[in-house]
Amino acid sequence: MFQLTHEVIDSGKVVRALQSAQGGGSGALVVFEGVVRDNARDKAVRHLEYEAYEPMALKKLEEVGALAKEKFDILGIAIVHRLGRMEVGECSTLIVVASAHRVAAFDACRYAIDTIKQIVPIWKKEFYADGEVADDSAAWIEGVK
Repeated sequence: MFQLTHEVIDSGKVVRALQSAQGGGSGALVVFEGVVRDNARDKAVRHLEYEAYEPMALKKLEEVGALAKEKFDILGIAIVHRLGRMEVGECSTLIVVASAHRVAAFDACRYAIDTIKQIVPIWKKEFYADGEVADDSAAWIEGVK
């Protein structure tokens, strides 16, 4: 289950779908929610915007999932990334990993978020209380950090 969405991410729905797809074999379920925080670079954040090259980003999310399944003894993985405007506290990235045991689930989840930041064409723009800035030279921040 890999998805890009402009809608609010329903974590519970994704968890239930992955559990249902795995049957009763999962002894561990690790959920990572990346949420919009109220500060970055010592500035107050008002909101964020995420933009992506959607066809490639979706293929890359699927690739991350396939790599995680190859590298770790997991039963399933779901990755959902939100695009568009997000307010402080909202979930921007959801990763759910099911496995028989916790170590594989934790390891695969960490691998997935780290790899997403490296290879998926998604960019973040931060809007601060004193104006929008990503860094000193560009408005868009590379990666989904």
